[in-house]
Amino acid sequence: MEAYGETISLADLLTAYEKPLDSIFPRRAASIEKPAPLLPEVSAIPQFYVHTNLPRPRVFIPTMPGNNCEVDSARAFERAGAVSDIFIFRNRDSAELKASVEEMAERISHAQIVMFPGGFSAGDEPDGSGKFIAAVFRNDMLKEAMDKLLHERDGLALGICNGFQALIKLGLVPYGEFKPLTSDAPTLTFNTIGRHLSRFVTTKVVSTKSPWLSLCKPGDLYSIAISHGEGRFIASDEQIKALAANGQIATQYTDFEGHPTYDSRFNPNGSSWAVEGITSPDGRVLGKMGHTERRGENIAKNICGNKYQPLFEAGVKYFKG
Repeated sequence: MEAYGETISLADLLTAYEKPLDSIFPRRAASIEKPAPLLPEVSAIPQFYVHTNLPRPRVFIPTMPGNNCEVDSARAFERAGAVSDIFIFRNRDSAELKASVEEMAERISHAQIVMFPGGFSAGDEPDGSGKFIAAVFRNDMLKEAMDKLLHERDGLALGICNGFQALIKLGLVPYGEFKPLTSDAPTLTFNTIGRHLSRFVTTKVVSTKSPWLSLCKPGDLYSIAISHGEGRFIASDEQIKALAANGQIATQYTDFEGHPTYDSRFNPNGSSWAVEGITSPDGRVLGKMGHTERRGENIAKNICGNKYQPLFEAGVKYFKG
């Protein structure tokens, strides 16, 4: 950049702008000094096919106290052609808890998609990370409703941010079924920087095995908003290799050129192998950290990159035969 006869690099300008607050509000964590493996790109059709033909599938969006992304999620599905059904879980007393569980089970039975939205369920305390949502959905009535949706009615499930945290604690990703969370299971934990992060990242589609990614191509790059304090995906190298071999690693954090990395400028939470999203074995359950629903004509106009990731459109298309 040139001004008043002097040339100043953009990097120097950015440092001068950001550095003064580094001592009290660090911008990024120390980068992990090793390459993030480049995963094989998988282009595959889903293993299961829907047996219905619905012009407007119904999406149930259970909303726990503290969630804050249900309206954006509903709007995204409605733009894609679905009918959204937001339900706020009531927990002021035992009678409300019982009634809420019963009503949610009933609504799931009439839905084709269940969407777990982002936010901060139960204030994300203690060490929240979707624990409240997961605890609620371990109720036998809700487990049965979800099992029927996913395994008898060809349904789909999506979890973003807090919703991804809930899916992974329930076992719906990466296992595709309710499972107890063991100490060695893949999970999500605190960002390496030790605080909440809110910014845009670049993510790359690695596998299109999931119906949710059927309108994308392997290698597609998207600029996606993140907003989380516990978004670091961790799993052993062996677990990640097994997931990748089955096409279950959906997306990775990358630099602007699409190279997965541990550089905290691009992989801000420090996720293992730069993993941003994973699926169930059959691909019909997708969990991801980035807020694909946070887009619109006048949103983040100063952010470069493609912010339109057609997840919701692909989910709706799945039910149109």
